[in-house]
Amino acid sequence: MSLLLKKLMKTPVVEARDLVKRYANIVAVSNISFLVYSQEAFGFLGPNGAGKSSTMNMITCYSPVTFGMLRVFGMDVREEPRKIKAMMGVVPQETNLDPDLTVYENLMVYAGYFNIPKSMASERAVELLEFIQLKDKKDEYIPNLSGGMKRRLLIARALINKPKLLILDEPTTGLDPQSRHLVWEKLELLKKNNVTMIITTHYMEEAQRLCDRIMVIDRGSKIAEGTPAGLIQSVVSEDVIELRDEPASGILEEIKTMGGYTEKWGNTTYIFSSNGKDLVNKLSSAGADFYLRKANLEDVYLKLTGRALREEN
Repeated sequence: MSLLLKKLMKTPVVEARDLVKRYANIVAVSNISFLVYSQEAFGFLGPNGAGKSSTMNMITCYSPVTFGMLRVFGMDVREEPRKIKAMMGVVPQETNLDPDLTVYENLMVYAGYFNIPKSMASERAVELLEFIQLKDKKDEYIPNLSGGMKRRLLIARALINKPKLLILDEPTTGLDPQSRHLVWEKLELLKKNNVTMIITTHYMEEAQRLCDRIMVIDRGSKIAEGTPAGLIQSVVSEDVIELRDEPASGILEEIKTMGGYTEKWGNTTYIFSSNGKDLVNKLSSAGADFYLRKANLEDVYLKLTGRALREEN
């Protein structure tokens, strides 16, 4: 079944058209349009200050829309924010668990915001703690948890109301590799259980692994959208050669005639091509020091947004 047909069979959970967010004289989001379909994981990528958080804040009804249309579950965020929030779970970037409560108590208090009966909330809390592998920490206080445990508890808290849409803002920031992979495993299980997710992340491996589709935002505007594989193929091609030393005279011009394009950063020249094997032979015969690898989402991101360091606005 084609991707287009699958989309037509699904209902948009989030629908944005010509969305604008303005703070005084600053335009944080500039006329972006996108759809997030039921049961998919949709990723927002972009540098610091690109407009990702502003977009997420509008979706979660935390910040008002300046102009444009934004509907969640078919409801206008301006008109029915309470109903929308009741159907949504949010995992914030910053840890905002109550340090004076235990793991279990944090879940129970949060369940109260959704008017979940105490017996039902308790049952869900225990199930979720088992799901995120924190059952043995049920009576532990928050300051005694590791960073990975806190992130997993935030995910459990966001699931207490059985949301139809899960919003995750940098879900694995600051985690060690073991904790990160455990979070990925749990999010993949949620995907299999048909939970729709919107994810912002700076980890390209995370986006490539979890997201069905991705939108890249820069300076408030949408600059690309598609599947991870589709973006890799269309933006940077199949192979990447990292050339470590200064190439022999004329070799880069030859490479361009063979269907490759180059980009230099620091002491490394990056050669992007779908003709990797022929380029390898050419570079080998020239005695170049290089490394051949498959292109990935990080190559797409850097090609679209540039390699220069961005400071938070």
